[in-house]
Amino acid sequence: MSQWIIAPVILPAMTAAFLLLALRHHLGPQRLASIAATVALLAVSLFLYDKAAAGGPFPYRLGDWPAPFGIVLVLDKLSATMLVLTAVLALCVVLYASAGWDRRGRHFHPLFQFQLMGINGAFLTGDVFNLFVFFEVMLIASYGLMLHGGGAQRLKAGFQYVAINLVASTLFLIGVGLIYSVTGTLNMAHLAVVVPQVPAADQAILKTGALLLFLVFATKAALVPLHWWLPATYAGTSAPAAAMFMIMTKVGTYAILRVYGLVFGAEAGALAEVAVPFVLPAAVVTLAFGAVGLLGARTLRDLAAFAIVASMGTLLIAIGLFDVPGITAGLYYLVHSTLAGAALFLLAGIIALRRGAMADRLAPAPAMAQEDLLGGLFFLAALALVGLPPLSGFLGKVLILQAVEGTPSWPAIWTVILVTSLVMTLGFARAGSVLFWASRDGAEGEADAGSAGGKAGGAPSPAAEHPVLPVIAVIALLALTVGWTVAAGPITHTLAGTAVEALDRTAYVRAVLAPETRFAHDGGTTAREGEAASRSATAEPER
Repeated sequence: MSQWIIAPVILPAMTAAFLLLALRHHLGPQRLASIAATVALLAVSLFLYDKAAAGGPFPYRLGDWPAPFGIVLVLDKLSATMLVLTAVLALCVVLYASAGWDRRGRHFHPLFQFQLMGINGAFLTGDVFNLFVFFEVMLIASYGLMLHGGGAQRLKAGFQYVAINLVASTLFLIGVGLIYSVTGTLNMAHLAVVVPQVPAADQAILKTGALLLFLVFATKAALVPLHWWLPATYAGTSAPAAAMFMIMTKVGTYAILRVYGLVFGAEAGALAEVAVPFVLPAAVVTLAFGAVGLLGARTLRDLAAFAIVASMGTLLIAIGLFDVPGITAGLYYLVHSTLAGAALFLLAGIIALRRGAMADRLAPAPAMAQEDLLGGLFFLAALALVGLPPLSGFLGKVLILQAVEGTPSWPAIWTVILVTSLVMTLGFARAGSVLFWASRDGAEGEADAGSAGGKAGGAPSPAAEHPVLPVIAVIALLALTVGWTVAAGPITHTLAGTAVEALDRTAYVRAVLAPETRFAHDGGTTAREGEAASRSATAEPER
């Protein structure tokens, strides 16, 4: 089974290379190959999740070099959950894009597969430096997807996106260098052993490196005040790219949980919980900022982008507790917000096309094709993202409210979550009434806006003139949200086990730095040599 752990990284990498080398000028076959590869990725991810759920963590040592000397990937319930979520989202997005959006620029499908490679690698890596490597793979592919299709607004937002990520990448390298200079290792399991033993004279350097990494992860997770890039980027890019970017913000959240729960967790000695004091306050402010921005949004994509900022604040309130109830609630809400947020971005793309020159502006326009269906889908997406019953957003917020109940600041957190839910409800109600009610009342003054989805005079065109795959992709994401609600009981029980394993430093270290590690080929180390290598891996490095 362990050989399959690298498959979520190798499969999209080989698919991307094949698309570029063999199918570069053939969009139809590219679509088929990309969809087939994404389906295969989903199957592999489900297989790995089944194995991880039976017990773990499971390491994969590239070249069979023992940790911490070689590159290691680690599969546990947390990483397996993220792999499945990524594959499900990717399949919906690639189906949406294959309905015609991928014609607007070159190399959408190779870029898409390279991005999957980077995302999956970030979830699986057991090494901080390789986390940086996979971050860069993911980001380079996202630059191309961000600009796919061109346009002045997209170029402006893309410049900001590239600039902020170049700064973040520089800080990432500096932080990694500072940590390595003190510990002599970047393997996460080895760091978990070494960090508590760092002499007092070196702790300031190590703390600086740890906080620099936190700045990078907080930027990717859109925590205030490092959130400013997200609204312009997500609103400025295309619907498929924005939907896929939903999982990229979760990479930042995952990195915070993995690094500051494992390496700098409660057992890290003088540097225990070094980032904990910053996460919860910043998350509360992020939630409030997102809700206010949503209320003032002028386009549907702006509204969706600020809804994501608010959802990241809600998510990180739970993750910032760094305990089992908080992480359980956070993981439940993480999956929900990813599916619901992606559905809203894809739906915004459909609505923008069908409203013609009015696009997704929150202003009256002639009626669009399938307005009742799209209005119903918007209503479900709004319920989910606001957190109103009966969908999983409501259950996720209830779990988070219960998780924070034991903290000293729980009255303030409860107040912010409940008030922002009301504010977001007003924002979505305003948007829905303009998009789907004002058009029915007649938009004679907007008749000159034209309509890609309507005929002259504002009458909606037949639904047959519009591709069905985008609507199916949105319905699938919202149906998964409904399923996440129906199965909330067993799901939360499973996620509680995931949270326990994610905080179990001992099991992770034992799995990665196991004494029986040795070379499999002839001439490899003996069992005694393997034990010596393990002892050297867990000892303080020579300075």
